[in-house]
Amino acid sequence: MNEMPTLSEPNATPGSAVKTAPQAADQPPGRAPGLLEQLQKPMSIAVIVLAVLLAAQSWSTSKQIRNLREEVAKRLQKGDVSNAETGVLARNVQEGTKELQIKVGALENRQSETQSQQLALEQLYNDLSKNRDEWALTEIEQVLSTASQQLQLAGNVPGALIALQNADRSLSRSDKPQFITIRRAIGRDMEKLKALPSVDSTGVALRLDAVIAQIDALPMLSDETPALPAAPEKPGKAKHVRDASGKLVGPPAPEPLLQKVRDGFNTWSGDMWDDVRQLIRIRRVDTPEALMLSPTQSYFLRENVKLRLLNARMALLSRNETAFRNDLIAAQDALAKYFDTRAKGTQTAQALLRQVQGSNLAIEMPTLSDSLTAVRNYKAKS
Repeated sequence: MNEMPTLSEPNATPGSAVKTAPQAADQPPGRAPGLLEQLQKPMSIAVIVLAVLLAAQSWSTSKQIRNLREEVAKRLQKGDVSNAETGVLARNVQEGTKELQIKVGALENRQSETQSQQLALEQLYNDLSKNRDEWALTEIEQVLSTASQQLQLAGNVPGALIALQNADRSLSRSDKPQFITIRRAIGRDMEKLKALPSVDSTGVALRLDAVIAQIDALPMLSDETPALPAAPEKPGKAKHVRDASGKLVGPPAPEPLLQKVRDGFNTWSGDMWDDVRQLIRIRRVDTPEALMLSPTQSYFLRENVKLRLLNARMALLSRNETAFRNDLIAAQDALAKYFDTRAKGTQTAQALLRQVQGSNLAIEMPTLSDSLTAVRNYKAKS
């Protein structure tokens, strides 16, 4: 068994074969050559088969290794692509994370600023709500004080009512129960003003304006042609009338000639008498100085009467009863003394002045002390 590899070595030299020959000759003569030949054939076959198997195994192994390498290369390539994509995604995520961190930081800063601003606004709102009530009460006090002064000086009842209503509306916007006392006082003052008797100041002022507009057209006693009383209507021609049944009834039958002559004489004599009356007129004047006024004096007299009426109008608006009465009396005296009282325009002006004089301005105006006292007490407590 140990000599077989020596025989199979391809690089064996001739000297080694010579050396082995004597060894084979030393063996027994009938056994050595046949046994070697028998043993060499199966061994060569086994070696060949083993070599083939080893070659096939090596080829299969190399093929598997090559396939494995290709698959590993493909997977590595896919892994590289995935790693690259993963790296890109990781970088994008990192960049997005950085941006989000920046935004979160900005939002946190804004949140902190918003919280600080909210606190400042709450503090400011509290201050303003406190000051707003004070400002509103101060404004209401000023409005009520002005309305009270106008009520006492000019008797402006509608203006005082408007001021009280505005004050009550301003207080109604606040839900504070402390304002109930003030609103109750304002309600009492409003009831007092509504209970006052109404005075038609506008109607009285319009009547005074109508009289003032007529002064320049009223005839005076000093005029050259004073107005005469209206003459009675003369009988005219007979007209057609209707009876109870609705039929036209003609004029009466013609009168006799003697009646016509008599009517004609009466008409002629009446016209003649009217002409004579125009030539000679007798008037009774209680104030002779009224006939001696010059045109300039007449002009200033008219202006004086208009000024009296304007003063009466101003006294009406300011509720000055004494000045109102005095100016009206002075204007009426001037009309009766210097103007022709038989003229229709003068009579109309005197009638209007009598109506105006009948107006009652002596109304005691209430004060707004309840409302003012309630507002001032609340301001003093707060």
